[in-house]
Amino acid sequence: MESAGAFLQEMFVLYGIAMLGFVVRKIGILNENANDVLTQLILYITLPALILFSLDISFSITLVKEFIWLVSMSIYVLVISCFLANWMTQRSNLPEQQKSVYEGLIIFGNQGFIGYAISFILLGEQGIVYLTMFNLCYLILIWTYGIYLFSKNSDTINWKNILLNPGILSTLTGLVIFFLPISWPVMISSGLESVGKMTIPLSMMLIGSLIANVKFKDFILLIKNSYLWKSAVTRLIFIPILLIPFAALSVPFSILLIAVVVSGMPSAPTISVYSQKYGGDTLFASFGALLTTLLCIITIPFLYFIVNIVSN
Repeated sequence: MESAGAFLQEMFVLYGIAMLGFVVRKIGILNENANDVLTQLILYITLPALILFSLDISFSITLVKEFIWLVSMSIYVLVISCFLANWMTQRSNLPEQQKSVYEGLIIFGNQGFIGYAISFILLGEQGIVYLTMFNLCYLILIWTYGIYLFSKNSDTINWKNILLNPGILSTLTGLVIFFLPISWPVMISSGLESVGKMTIPLSMMLIGSLIANVKFKDFILLIKNSYLWKSAVTRLIFIPILLIPFAALSVPFSILLIAVVVSGMPSAPTISVYSQKYGGDTLFASFGALLTTLLCIITIPFLYFIVNIVSN
């Protein structure tokens, strides 16, 4: 009950920050250029710093088994998610600007933002270590395939942007730090932590600011959009349930719990950021992230309950 209360508290903090972004955009403290500025700040500074900080953990031989389990489950669920999202997108009747967004909302969860908060609530520092290992493949995918999704309809695909962007470079650098017996100096680590932790509030403020641009009639249309609800159910329930069969392989409870719950995170605000930068339907993306963030209050306790049942 205590962890449920802490989880709800984290959710309300996130909603409050999004509401703040909404209000300051409405009253003009943030002007029409603010969304572009926030997008650049998150993509090129705060998110890479968060990645570099989160991968700075001691890798020991005792972690190898857990590492193999977590990476295997991550690859399994990401591959299925990609095929499932692509199949659902092909069968949809969405406008071209919404197709990449729809696919991204299904594949990519808020694993780096809410994921850290939830993992810490569930297992403390151990949860953060497991999440960091589980997120390695996810980080590489969202910074390569995620960007490709939004830029593939361009006349020319800029492979340099896809393969040599701050996200992928910071992930690769972080992996070197992760596997080698070295660590960031305290001064650098503290700086990365301070800057990286700005990612969560800035992303939520960006979502609030983007939603502030929505007219009421558009809001009603988006709430009625069946594709947003389909993507939400797929992201929050169907995809994490795909990992339940691993319980039959004697995966340790704590590892299975982190993998299932994190795979059921709400859609990543990064999809809104990509939409803003690469010309997707940003409102569709923002509402997709907001809807799943609201629904996850119900679905995450449900996933926790399911893992407990299958592990006993």
